[in-house]
Amino acid sequence: MRKLVLAMAVAMMAVPASAVLPVGHRAPDFRTMGALNGKPFRLHLAEQLRNGPVVLYFYPKAFTKGCTLEARAFSEANPQFVAAGARVIGMSADDLPTLKRFSVEACRNAFPVATATPGVIKAYDVKLKLMPGHTDRTSYVIDRRGKVVFVHSDLDWSEHVSKTLAAVKAMKPVSGGPATF
Repeated sequence: MRKLVLAMAVAMMAVPASAVLPVGHRAPDFRTMGALNGKPFRLHLAEQLRNGPVVLYFYPKAFTKGCTLEARAFSEANPQFVAAGARVIGMSADDLPTLKRFSVEACRNAFPVATATPGVIKAYDVKLKLMPGHTDRTSYVIDRRGKVVFVHSDLDWSEHVSKTLAAVKAMKPVSGGPATF
């Protein structure tokens, strides 16, 4: 069993992640359930975008090493995202009870995590090909108008935070309007 898991991990690293939503594409709107501070809530992307840009990051599985490290890195950088006017939202195919725990233990109550339904996974093309039922590791920066302004898709979690933060900081606010590139 251990050899199988190791072989799958090596194979996943050898297969490049891909995101179909290119920069400039309209991000599909969705509604789902999520958790923040261990409490459930309803998440609607369009409502989140009314408050500014959103960093929507998909991760494969809560409480795995890479996903926990990524969540902690996003939680540590969250004050910088907030200062730049953006909200961070983590997404995975995990169930709500798991997300409630993950929002407290790994995300440190800094940002919400939500369930990526099969429809959301398909719309954002984040199905992890080698592990059905899991999402790929892909981060999107979406401006207030709902346009994708940055995409980073890589199973290695280590650059998702720095790259999305740089993209958010590069956005220029438009007088009386949403931030854009």
